[in-house]
Amino acid sequence: MAKGHRSQIKRARNANKDTRPSAKLSYARMSVQKACYVLDVIRGKDVQTALGILTYNPRYASSVIKKLLESAIANAENNNGMNPENLYIAECYANKAPTMKRIKPRAQGRAYRIEKRNCHITVVLDER
Repeated sequence: MAKGHRSQIKRARNANKDTRPSAKLSYARMSVQKACYVLDVIRGKDVQTALGILTYNPRYASSVIKKLLESAIANAENNNGMNPENLYIAECYANKAPTMKRIKPRAQGRAYRIEKRNCHITVVLDER
């Protein structure tokens, strides 16, 4: 058990929070693997290059991640007062979310399980 008053514990916990601008999308309707194909391409790139890549990438995940990146840029501009020209993608990753299980009827009274996978996508920006 932690020592100290509740407010001291909260203050200590909030002191080591990450102050970099970020955006998170929870329960995105795609698998982690499909999201990671797009995230691997834009990781470490500056924001303008990443937006160009996402605009012309034919995958479905790229349209979702482009919206998320634009949200992170707006967070950096409005909440942290950063210049969008100096921003780059410091971190971007996708984590597994709960899977929806569905049943598909098959021949002779059998049933196959269909797994509709979800993921949580996070984009963290930083200044150069």
